[in-house]
Amino acid sequence: MADMFHSQKPIYQQLADRIKKQIISGELSPGEKLPSIRETGLEVNVNPNTVSRTYRELEMVNIVETKRGQGTFVTEDEGVLRSIREEMKNEIITIFVQEMQEMGYTNDDIQSGLGEFLSKKGENEA
Repeated sequence: MADMFHSQKPIYQQLADRIKKQIISGELSPGEKLPSIRETGLEVNVNPNTVSRTYRELEMVNIVETKRGQGTFVTEDEGVLRSIREEMKNEIITIFVQEMQEMGYTNDDIQSGLGEFLSKKGENEA
């Protein structure tokens, strides 16, 4: 799993993004206990200090809560969870639009292309 990391962003931030995605997708539920720092380090093949920094960063923005002697848990605060979802959506859309614009697509091109894509995807799922 170590190959899931790339060099453009620090590993602790990539790991934090992965945890956020797991929360958004429902893979991690509100109030659920995260694996220990040691377990996560072994799972993703990174130094436990990196995992510790990831958990601290997530705790600073109230995404997780550490309970002394019990572990680290996903927040149950619905406002925080909505905020994470919105933040991640905006981040992905921003990257997508920037890349499309770098290739010379206009906003109208992007919007119509996305509309066509979603229409076709909806037809395939029906």
